[in-house]
Amino acid sequence: MNAPRLLVTAVSGLGALLIAYSAFYVRGDTAGVMRYLRERGDVRDLAAGGADAATLEAAHQSLAALGAQIADPAFALRMLPVAALIGLLVGALVWRLFGSRAGRVGAGDVQERMVLRLAYRRGGRFTLEDLRADSPLSDEQGRAVTRRMLDSGRLTRDGDSFRLVR
Repeated sequence: MNAPRLLVTAVSGLGALLIAYSAFYVRGDTAGVMRYLRERGDVRDLAAGGADAATLEAAHQSLAALGAQIADPAFALRMLPVAALIGLLVGALVWRLFGSRAGRVGAGDVQERMVLRLAYRRGGRFTLEDLRADSPLSDEQGRAVTRRMLDSGRLTRDGDSFRLVR
């Protein structure tokens, strides 16, 4: 299992779940959220400006009423399975899109670049054991890419090792 792929999938799925939940929480009313944030800023400005206690209490009550008008936690709780489904779908989409290009059948060019990079690091010579130990290619992928490169004349075989043709 590829740890970065799993991490990105989990983060994106959970992020989508939280975004969907928050959208359900305010019933999609982003303008109401912005209005609430402006009002909260005004209440903070009143408090910082030294307003009297009665004015601050009235502002806090007005802010609480606005928050209660915008938010709907019961609806968000009922829609939690839908939010989880959205998160799961986004996670599945990211899992598919984040898939290793080297693992795909049509990714021979990427696999060949991996082999070339290993060969250059080893001075132009390498074995299948070197390829297995120092590259993300599986044994089957390593044999297939070296066979393709041998057929195309980019590698030659010297016993158990391969040599780049320059």
